[in-house]
Amino acid sequence: MATQIVMDQSGDTRHHFDAKDVKALSDAERRFKALTGAGFTAAVRNANGEVSLVRSFDPNAEETVFFPRLVGG
Repeated sequence: MATQIVMDQSGDTRHHFDAKDVKALSDAERRFKALTGAGFTAAVRNANGEVSLVRSFDPNAEETVFFPRLVGG
């Protein structure tokens, strides 16, 4: 089961999906595009625990974390 974790001001929201389910995969890709289009940064953690910035949806990623754009002032 893959997970998309969306960080925001209130904490995080987790979206779990089965990458073998076509509809769930489509929903996850749509969520990826919506979040990155809204300015979130997406990162994937690999098996070694290293984190990599991603710019396109990876259906094989076990965990994708979305960080909101930082706002300074």
